[in-house]
Amino acid sequence: MKIAVCLKQVPSTETKVRINTQDGRVDLSEVEWVINPYDEYAIETALRLREAHPGTTVTAVTYGPERARTALKTALAMGCDEAAHVCDEAAADAGWLDRGRVLAAALTGQGPFELVLCGKQAVDDDLAAVPQALARFLDWPHVAVVPAVELDAEAGQVTCRREVEGATEIVKVPLPCLVTIQKGAYEPRYPTLKGMMAAKRKEIPVLAPGDADRAPTPEVIAETLPPGRKPGRRLEGEPAEAAGELVRLLTEDAKVL
Repeated sequence: MKIAVCLKQVPSTETKVRINTQDGRVDLSEVEWVINPYDEYAIETALRLREAHPGTTVTAVTYGPERARTALKTALAMGCDEAAHVCDEAAADAGWLDRGRVLAAALTGQGPFELVLCGKQAVDDDLAAVPQALARFLDWPHVAVVPAVELDAEAGQVTCRREVEGATEIVKVPLPCLVTIQKGAYEPRYPTLKGMMAAKRKEIPVLAPGDADRAPTPEVIAETLPPGRKPGRRLEGEPAEAAGELVRLLTEDAKVL
């Protein structure tokens, strides 16, 4: 069985975001690039399915510029068997529809895959739309926001368990299918030294994105930081007096009581 994990390289959540005053876009010159955290959960899920089903292989696939190869190297060091890179320096400006289309073409060319796993969303744009577009272009069923996946290879299906309000929803889907993974059942493993050394020697095929039926590139008008918080106010005095003043401020000034 062949499992593919689609991943995206994103800025680390610990990176301090700055706006370039010249062009009004986010300054990426000092950004630390990492695998999208939710995609790491997808990798871990795929590796655990491989451990439970001998003979299974896991391939990491990404669509991004040259720097995205480091994300694939990390995925290989975590334990993925193979990797493929759809290299395009303009990938950062591609819309979610084009991303799904390009990844579908790449998976079709590298497959056949029986199961595709993705993170539920990327933490840079929070669109949560590319996996759904990918499933559409593959013409596969998909299940979104799943913390745990069970594979029944003999029955040719996966069982997805996801939390809904007040209950656990169990969805059984025939293969081939696509599932988006969220944080839940497992913590992603760290790359091992042995894995990092093996990843350096592993060849990563470079694929062209193609240009057939491409959607218009979205135009970014401007990027801005969220407005800063107003400074807080400390109330002095005895607790009883401070509590009374707090109630007055919440009632008369903030008008939340």
